[in-house]
Amino acid sequence: MKAIVIEEYGGKEQLKEKDMPMPKMADNQVLLEVHATSINPIDWKLREGYLKEMQPFEFPIILGWDAAGVIVETGKDVKDFKVGDRVFVRPELTREGTYAEFIAVEEHLLAKMPDAMTFEEGAAIPLVGLTAWECLVEVAGVKEGDKVLVHAGAGGVGTNAIQIAKSFGAYVAATASSQNRELLESLGADQVIDYKEEAFEEVINDFDIVLDTMGEDVQEKSFGVLKKGGMLVSIAQPPDEETAKKHGVKTGYVFLQPEGEKLRKLAKLYEEGKLKPVIGETYGFSAKDLQDAHASSETHHAKGKIVIKVK
Repeated sequence: MKAIVIEEYGGKEQLKEKDMPMPKMADNQVLLEVHATSINPIDWKLREGYLKEMQPFEFPIILGWDAAGVIVETGKDVKDFKVGDRVFVRPELTREGTYAEFIAVEEHLLAKMPDAMTFEEGAAIPLVGLTAWECLVEVAGVKEGDKVLVHAGAGGVGTNAIQIAKSFGAYVAATASSQNRELLESLGADQVIDYKEEAFEEVINDFDIVLDTMGEDVQEKSFGVLKKGGMLVSIAQPPDEETAKKHGVKTGYVFLQPEGEKLRKLAKLYEEGKLKPVIGETYGFSAKDLQDAHASSETHHAKGKIVIKVK
C-alpha cells in the first residue's frame, strides 16, 4: 500500500512516499480503507524528534492520527461494525499512523459517521474534537451559564471547543486575530478578543473555565481571569500548582485518551447541527502535499483543520 513515511527525524523533506506492507489485523481490529486524514501539531513535533523520548518508535514511521474511511475487513471478535461501514477514528499512537491507504484499528476506538458527514469532515474531527470534549466536559465539567475562555479560538481544538461549550449553554470568549472574528462568531463565540490589540487578562474576569492551548505566559496570565474555584485546563503544559493555589483555582492537564464512545457523542452533536468542523485547507496524498501541509501547520496560524484527501 502507498504511505507517506519518515525514515529519520528532521524537517518536512523527511516525508517520503513508500510502498509499505498491508497492516496486520488483530481479532479485535478492523481494516480501514482511509479516505481522508488530517494534520495535527503532534505530527510535525514527532517528525522533528521532539517526542522521541516519550514515543520511541522504530523507523519507518507513518505519521497521522485522524482517519475517516470505510471498513474493508473485520477481526473475528468485532461485534458492532461490519464491512462497508463509514467510520471515523483517532487511533492509538503507534508507528503505523494514518498517512496510509489502510490502517488497522481497534473496535473500541471507532464511531460510525453520520450519513451527511463527508470523509473530509470525518477526518477533521477526531483528535481535536475529542481533546476539546475531554478538556471541557470530562475535566472541567462545563455546564449551562458557565463563562468559558478558549485560547487560539480559530485553531483545530479552539473551533471545536467553542461549539462544544455553546452546546452546553455556556458563554464563550475566545482569543484570535481580527481576521478570524467573523468565523468565531459564526461558531457561536459571544466575545472575540483580538490578541494583537487587546490583553485578554485586562478585558475579562470572573470566568469559570479557561481552556489553555498555548502554555507559558498565556497560561500564567489565565489564572487571573478565573473566579475562585474556577478551572484552568491545559493541553500545552501542566499548570503550576502553586500559582493555582494562590488564585484559589483548580487545574487539569489533558493528554488525549481516544475513545469511540466519546466520538459518538461528537457525531450526535454534528447530527444536531451543533458541531461543524472547520476545514481551512485540503491537500492531496503525495509526499509534496504532506510537506506543504506540515509547513502550513508549523506557522501556528492555520485556520481550523488541514485535511489530506487520501482517496
